[in-house]
Amino acid sequence: MSCNSCATDKSGVPKGCKSNGNCATGSCDKLTVFDWLSNMSLPNGQEPFNIVEVRFKNGRKHFYKNENLQLCMGEVVAVEGSPGHDIGTVSLTGELVRIQLKKKGIALDSEEIKKIYRKATQKDIEVWQRARDRETETQRRGREILGRLGLKMKLSDVEFQGDGNKATFYYTADERVDFRQLIRDLASAFSIRVEMKQVGLRQEAARLGGVGSCGRELCCSTWLTDFRKVNTAAARYQQLSLNPQKLSGQCGKLKCCLNFELDTYLDAIKKFPKKETVLKTQKGDAVFVKMDIFKEQFWYTYKDESFKWFNLGLEQLREIIDTNKGGELITSLEEFELDNYTETKIDFEDAVGEDSLTRFDQPKRKKKRRNRNKKKVSNNTNSQNSNKQQPKGKKPQNKQTRNKKKPQKPSNKNQKNA
Repeated sequence: MSCNSCATDKSGVPKGCKSNGNCATGSCDKLTVFDWLSNMSLPNGQEPFNIVEVRFKNGRKHFYKNENLQLCMGEVVAVEGSPGHDIGTVSLTGELVRIQLKKKGIALDSEEIKKIYRKATQKDIEVWQRARDRETETQRRGREILGRLGLKMKLSDVEFQGDGNKATFYYTADERVDFRQLIRDLASAFSIRVEMKQVGLRQEAARLGGVGSCGRELCCSTWLTDFRKVNTAAARYQQLSLNPQKLSGQCGKLKCCLNFELDTYLDAIKKFPKKETVLKTQKGDAVFVKMDIFKEQFWYTYKDESFKWFNLGLEQLREIIDTNKGGELITSLEEFELDNYTETKIDFEDAVGEDSLTRFDQPKRKKKRRNRNKKKVSNNTNSQNSNKQQPKGKKPQNKQTRNKKKPQKPSNKNQKNA
């Protein structure tokens, strides 16, 4: 996840600060862990934990043994590879590494934990950088070889080892693929040791990264490390429409965020009656339509008159169910409906100073003004033309003055009679 002062390129290296992955803010690294024990000193006589966590490309992390090296977070080290050596960045040290090992179920004497050779020299970093620059072209040519062989697989990413002698090709495939000929072609084309590694769709999205529908970076590429199983039942409990286009993420699977608030919904639903419960009234049986979990409101309708819904609260619903259990029928749902129910409207304050979103819906007035100006210009031109046609010495007469009648003078006869 990049900081506000810089952006990252395809390989995950910041562009703006030019620090090759070690930003001064400490937030440019993917899946960065905050060491909240860094300001605490160890007890007397206790040695620091000799295993550190090293981060590689796209958030890949492994544990390595530290032998008498003073390492801190952000340092570039040369570690044991298979074969050769690899270059990575120290992402975590101290007692938090012990907690991470316990969380992932890795023993302290496991063979997975290899050793650190040394701190990376300038030559190691230059070789590593040249190897990283070859990844984009290698991926492009690898896809061309895949298309020529006609294999049903997708090459999603390529990662070179720090010494440049080995490359790992990450791919996704729906079925089992025989890629023995592919390995021969890749090894002869690039003159390197080739390793093929299949990843799932969620892991592919985590490696590539992106922005979700919420407007933020993908959780799997920033902080989420374990991918739990997501079912459509999580969407049903949260009253969400089962629309695959809205529920699926960039990986094509159900969104991981469906599990984030699931426990809160399950705790709230425990005190609710079952949806299959039928309310028995004198007008007929009423069935469940929908509910608002956090407002504790329910909507029921009659089987025969399904066009009208009745809003009931949790207390009213329990009262109706208790009366039905006693063998009695209520008169109607109208008696228990929430008459004073009004939807709460949220008023948003204009704290940023932005205009309303409906300002673009109003019709533009400039066009009308232009039309009026055109009419004025046309009237002026007509009047000028009329003035030119009239003879000299005579003033132009308007239509209004022509149509007006002159006031009649009183006759002499009437004056004499008066």
